Amino acid sequence: MRGVMRRTFLAGCAAVLFSGAALAQDYPSRPVKIIVPFPAGGSNDIIARIVAQKLTERNGQTFLVENRGGAGGNIGAETVASAEPDGYTLLLTAPPPLTINGSLYKKLPFDPAKAFAPVALIASVPIVLVVNPSVQAKNVGELIALAKAKPGSLNFGSSGIGSTNHLAGELLKSMAGVDIVHVPYRGAAPAMNDLLAGQIPFMFDNMPAVLPQVQGKAINAIAVAGTKRAEALPDVPTVADTIPGFEASSWFGLVAPAKTPAPALAKLSGELETILKMPDVKKRLAELGAEPGTVFGSAFGQFMADETTKWGKLVKASGATVD
Repeated sequence: MRGVMRRTFLAGCAAVLFSGAALAQDYPSRPVKIIVPFPAGGSNDIIARIVAQKLTERNGQTFLVENRGGAGGNIGAETVASAEPDGYTLLLTAPPPLTINGSLYKKLPFDPAKAFAPVALIASVPIVLVVNPSVQAKNVGELIALAKAKPGSLNFGSSGIGSTNHLAGELLKSMAGVDIVHVPYRGAAPAMNDLLAGQIPFMFDNMPAVLPQVQGKAINAIAVAGTKRAEALPDVPTVADTIPGFEASSWFGLVAPAKTPAPALAKLSGELETILKMPDVKKRLAELGAEPGTVFGSAFGQFMADETTKWGKLVKASGATVD
């Protein structure tokens, strides 16, 4: 009897292993949707389309990017959180819905810590402080002086409440002791449009979105918010050169709905690890001022947990909240 039970158990284990291997081999067998929870034209959208193109080329199935913005990324994130956990609906997003909004919003329709399965850190990007050319500030010190001369009259835009770009502005407000006013937009692209038009004087934004405008001299980059100068803008100093200890950066990660089969997650992680090492992808990301991610699977899950703690402290310190 024990021999029969043992053979039955081993047969069952073999069947599970075989089905998992088969799933990994067959996935994807139909088009995959990648939800970007912010409008088209921003950094999130740009990087998602680079990844989607390579995944399509390598897998013989279309990886389609769908923009579903609103509510600080929560609408698109909820779509993925409630999707069938089969690997055919994914979320490629900046930090807010994964690591910031849980601290910012009083109520969320999903639990960021439990709703998603980590796949990969796609890219890290510097945040840049940019101003309209009409603004009489060529550096951080001059911008601070301008804000102190006109308390409450200097506006800064962002891609939305709780975005890393918004929180970078709040960090500047706190550390420089200035009274500046946040103007949230429904995405980075409309905020950039108003910056170009002079409707807002300055903003923090991610390198991929600002670099073409800076290179075209449509706006001026006066500082990088990271801990070091960016390779794409080597002559631009850091905010920390003027305000010691200032640091804000952003990233983009891919997640799937919780309970997505492990073989599908492993297949995606493996594909992305290969893609992000490709010379043409690294070159394209470098042109955007981004660095390819090097964290995958459970390690990316830990990365997000650490980011949640970091941003949660800043949200609390800023006093920002959304009903």
